[in-house]
Amino acid sequence: VKLIIELVDKKIPVIAGSGANSTTEAIFLSEQMSGLGVDGFLSVVPYYNKPQQAGMVAHFNAIADATDIPLILYNVPGRTVADMLPETVAELSKHKNIVGIKDATGDLSRLAQTKSLVSADFLFFSGDDESGCNFMCNGGDGVISVTANITPKIMSDMCEAVLRGELQLAQQLNEQVIDLHRVLFVEPNPVMPKWALYKMGLINDAFLRLPMVLPELNSKKAIEDTLSALNLI
Repeated sequence: VKLIIELVDKKIPVIAGSGANSTTEAIFLSEQMSGLGVDGFLSVVPYYNKPQQAGMVAHFNAIADATDIPLILYNVPGRTVADMLPETVAELSKHKNIVGIKDATGDLSRLAQTKSLVSADFLFFSGDDESGCNFMCNGGDGVISVTANITPKIMSDMCEAVLRGELQLAQQLNEQVIDLHRVLFVEPNPVMPKWALYKMGLINDAFLRLPMVLPELNSKKAIEDTLSALNLI
């Protein structure tokens, strides 16, 4: 995180992941990074231990109490098993340091339901690339994207088009990378993005720490065919 902050040199905001399934650990990580110059924290719903909704409220409020840096909630039940409900998000949005949510459910009805319960300045970011464009077209503020690691300009242009109200252009841009959205998730992230970046010559190898391993042969072919169609390799 420190290296990224130095490289960015204030040109763009840096949001650091400080989540953990232990509240004490999440607070420790947030406190450790608070002095580095980060602009915000992204904190995931606790995984494996499946906290109750009241436990989630206590968890995130405790983290937000420990720092003055803005905190974005991260709901990804496909990975954590626990699902943070709209009413829980609404309760947490009352904390002055909790400013938004990254929603990776892919459920657009969830966006509308949660927006109806929070103030207008609460931020909504999609964590699901395939539905990210529609998420923004229906009132979302942005996408915290996997695909943007591979095609940053297209994803940036798509988001900017939505924010300007040019929804048809946004859909056209999204259509250019729709196959990429899908193929990047045929194996768990970050397996496929790292293989893509390796084949594009942007990183020296596709090394992954165990228990993650390199993609299967058919997955490699799928991503390489998609990259070739986009003239990226």
